[in-house]
Amino acid sequence: MPNATTVHRPFQGRLFAVEVVKWTGDDGRTIDREIVRHPGAVLIVPQLDGDRLVLVRNWRVAVDDRLWELPAGTLEPGEAPQAAAARELEEETGYRATTIAPLGDFYTSPGFCDELMRVFTAGGLEFVGQKLEPHEDIEVGVVAVEKALEMAGDGRIIDGKTIASLYLWARRR
Repeated sequence: MPNATTVHRPFQGRLFAVEVVKWTGDDGRTIDREIVRHPGAVLIVPQLDGDRLVLVRNWRVAVDDRLWELPAGTLEPGEAPQAAAARELEEETGYRATTIAPLGDFYTSPGFCDELMRVFTAGGLEFVGQKLEPHEDIEVGVVAVEKALEMAGDGRIIDGKTIASLYLWARRR
């Protein structure tokens, strides 16, 4: 396995950085790649009684569209993933959970980014009200599990992290 070394960091933003890394391939050629360095994120599969899931419809500036998603967010510096899951669930959906349990992890786009998505389930939900940040435009929707799975299959849900997490969750049901 090659050892990649950072050549330089042309961008450092609030949420992520871009690094140029270099390594030598098996054929002796030098390879350069741009890598997005991300602090990691969490995604929550919130389940209400009666086989219903809480989704959010979130405006995403990168694609200039409102997407149906499961609630998710970036880890704060030093924040434990389970604490981040509880925080993001309440901020985005307005629900507080009595149980939050790990479901699995995956890299979102390992071809160019090191973002590790940690997925949690949330149960025992109580509505306490959203705590949106000023820039957030999020509507909450409650849907039957079968409808959520149908939405992921027919293109109404096109957010990759939501599709992957629904699959993880459905396999463990």
